[in-house]
Amino acid sequence: MISETDSQQTFISHLIELRDRLIRALIAVGILFVALFLWPGSAAIYDLLAMPLMKALPEGSKMIATGVVTPFMVPMKVTGLVAFVLALPYVLFQVWAFVAPGLYSHEKKFGLPLVVASTLLFLLGMAFCYFFVFGKVFAFINEFAPKSITPAPDIENYLSFVMTMFLAFGLTFEIPVVVVVLARMGMVTVAQLRDARPYVIVGAFVVAAVVTPPDVLSQFLLAVPMCLLYEVGVWMASLMAKPASDEEDYQPLSDEEMERELDTIEAEHKKPD
Repeated sequence: MISETDSQQTFISHLIELRDRLIRALIAVGILFVALFLWPGSAAIYDLLAMPLMKALPEGSKMIATGVVTPFMVPMKVTGLVAFVLALPYVLFQVWAFVAPGLYSHEKKFGLPLVVASTLLFLLGMAFCYFFVFGKVFAFINEFAPKSITPAPDIENYLSFVMTMFLAFGLTFEIPVVVVVLARMGMVTVAQLRDARPYVIVGAFVVAAVVTPPDVLSQFLLAVPMCLLYEVGVWMASLMAKPASDEEDYQPLSDEEMERELDTIEAEHKKPD
C-alpha cells in the first residue's frame, strides 16, 4: 500500500517534470521568436499575413495603425504567433513525453498518431483559411463596398480577425479526430453518428454564423468543411471501430434450452458411480 508520504513525493515529482517540460517548450518558442525578430526580413512577416487583404483592396490602398505603439506591437505579436507555430511539433513532443509514461501500451499506439494527426489537421485548417478563404471573403466584401468609401483597415483589428479565423478553421479541421476518439472510447456508435447528421449540419451553420464575419460567404466556407470533415470522421470511425467482444456476441439460452441443460446435468448426477 502506498503511504501518504510516497504519494506526495510522486505528486511533487510530476509537478517538477511538468515544470521542466513547460520551460523547455517556452525556451524553444523564445529562441525562434528572437531569431525571427532579429532577422532582417522580419517586417515582411506581417506583410505576408496581410497579403490576402491587400490583394483584394483597390490598388494603392494601405492599412493604418491608430495606436502609438501599434506599428511595433502588432508585427511583434505576429512574429510570436509564427514562432509558436514553428515550435509546435517540439511543444507537442514535450506534452507527449510528459503524458506517455502513464499510458498503457495500446493507448500509446493510439495516442501518438492522434497527436500527430491533430497537429497536421490544425495546420491544414490554418492553411486552408489563409490560401483559400481569405481571398474569397475579402474579394466578396470589397466588391459590395460603396465606391465612395476608401478602405483603410486597421492592422490591430485585422490581426484580431485573422487570429479568430485561424482558430475557427484550425479547430474545425479537428472534427475527424474528435469523432474517431468518441467512437473509439465507446461513447457513441457509428450508427448514432450517422443518425446525428441532420443535427450536425444545423449546428455547423449555427457555429459558422457565430464565429465568422456577418457575411454569407465566410459562413458557408466554414460550415461546408465542417459537414464534410464530419463525414470523414464517421468513415474513419467505421474503419477503426472496435470488433465486437465475446460478451457482446453472447446470446442467453432460451427457456427450452435451459431446461434441457438442467435435465442433462441432473441425469449425469443420478448415474451410479
